[in-house]
Amino acid sequence: MAPARILIEACLDSVPSALAAEAGGARRIELCDNLVEGGTTPSAGTIELCKERLSIPVFVMIRPRGGEFLYSDVEFELMRRDVAHAKRLGADGVVFGLLTPDGRVDVPRTRALVQAARPLAVTFHRAFDVARDPDEALEALIEAGADRVLTSGQAPTAPEGADLIERLVQRAGDRIGILPGCGLDETNLRAFVEKTGVREVHVRGTGPVRSAMQYRNPLVAFRSPSEPDDFVLELTDASRIRAMADLLLR
Repeated sequence: MAPARILIEACLDSVPSALAAEAGGARRIELCDNLVEGGTTPSAGTIELCKERLSIPVFVMIRPRGGEFLYSDVEFELMRRDVAHAKRLGADGVVFGLLTPDGRVDVPRTRALVQAARPLAVTFHRAFDVARDPDEALEALIEAGADRVLTSGQAPTAPEGADLIERLVQRAGDRIGILPGCGLDETNLRAFVEKTGVREVHVRGTGPVRSAMQYRNPLVAFRSPSEPDDFVLELTDASRIRAMADLLLR
């Protein structure tokens, strides 16, 4: 049997998606912008409105750009200020990740942002998945004071990285939380939880929503040909979140 009350964190990038996630049974959200690049820092207005409308915790992504996780001094200062803004806007937690040029956790900068964030909770995101050594990285995050690490087990998806995630759960014990994410859905979630022993999961649970816009200029598009149509939005589907929550309670 899967343990009851596994916490579902929904990763999303809009207020409508946040409301749908809560309606579906998510017990925490990771609030981002620009999910096509893996998530960047959301706007102040998005954070503020989510806090006004939701009763579940809101964890805010602190990431100044897409791409790798080696940040300049200017980018680090921006992250520090975004942490402060998230606190002022009432966020319950922040999510960030910083690496050194040789692929290790940047412990001094991570510790500085952890301290700046307190008393908010801190998740170190999937920068962990491109660190050179997962065991070393886990110990570094414990040293830096992070509360949890979001990981796919250094694999393309969490189901593919399940063996490492299971080992990280055992290694971490009560010292830091292991939050698996990427590729978890209704088809694999229950078996994954049973195998790994995790107590929380990070999911998307989206569906396409067609715009109500009637007029279209066929000569102009704002997304590249490889991306979805401008008139189709990917929003959190409350029914998918509910289906995953129900699976974990059987």
